[in-house]
Amino acid sequence: MLTVSGSPHVHGDESTKKIMYGVVYAMIPAILVSLYFFGLDAFRVLVISIAASLFFEWVIQKYLIKGPITITDGSALVTAILLAFNVPSNLPSWMVIIGSLVAIGMAKMSFGGLGKNVFNPALVARVFLLVSFPVQMTTWPLARKLPMTLADTITGPTPLGFVKEGLGTGQTVPQLMAHLPSYMQELLGQMGGSMGEVSALAIILGGIYLLWKKIITWEIPVSILVTVAAFSGIMWLVNPNQYADPLFQLLSGGLMLGAFFMATDMVTSPMTRGGQLLFGFGIGLITILIRIWGAYPEGVSFAILLMNAVVPLINRGFKPRRFGKKTGMVAANK
Repeated sequence: MLTVSGSPHVHGDESTKKIMYGVVYAMIPAILVSLYFFGLDAFRVLVISIAASLFFEWVIQKYLIKGPITITDGSALVTAILLAFNVPSNLPSWMVIIGSLVAIGMAKMSFGGLGKNVFNPALVARVFLLVSFPVQMTTWPLARKLPMTLADTITGPTPLGFVKEGLGTGQTVPQLMAHLPSYMQELLGQMGGSMGEVSALAIILGGIYLLWKKIITWEIPVSILVTVAAFSGIMWLVNPNQYADPLFQLLSGGLMLGAFFMATDMVTSPMTRGGQLLFGFGIGLITILIRIWGAYPEGVSFAILLMNAVVPLINRGFKPRRFGKKTGMVAANK
């Protein structure tokens, strides 16, 4: 019998395992940077997230779904690392375990497993943790130069959070920028934030690897980054005292992580080039709208999940013409 697995269907010599471990290799620079700046706390969160995610997927497949065990295909490992990237390194271990259960049990396996989930599992878990434990999920450790210690971590707001709070008290963007890390420090990761958003350079290096290996295509990350730069640039030109410049918006928060590693998830993103460009445009626009006028300083996670929800509609609207189908012009000429 012919067995048709879940979308996406891509012809080639690639396998799910090869693609997933390619994504893992691309995340190695960000993992190393996180370990350097956040030390043993980052290692703890990463190990617990991986162990819990693999365990929950194994238990669900063995005792609930009672199907083949696929924890070695790398998909649960990718979800676990992305979940660790999306939480503070000082998050309590039991919250990391809950996040792993939500990501694997609710966002992935409840839909039938890999290829069938509607939303990015790691982002579903992040939003769940943010809503359930807002204090712990917004207590950001500051990056340290010599972090190999389990001593109490110094915490502070992220650059986006600092600007959002400062604007609320009547300060201007130039006044606030004087107290923030330089763009070079943000590029390298010397700032507060979650494990996967502190170093834009490490994420970009991983993204270049994904593009080089053709695991992802350029349409989604480029459309996201260009949209964010364009709309934030317009707002900055209109009122530089109230709105931050485009470079700050690009280097701060989880934009790079979302653009290269989460929005490009093949299962939850559109299949056609036009659909991917629209998908990326929507993510970039919603991100800027939330950052500027929303209650949260960061909007990447919400933007990706909202656009995940409309992917079926985008795929339907950008459905490619069937092979052999006559166009309206050809039919009219005949």
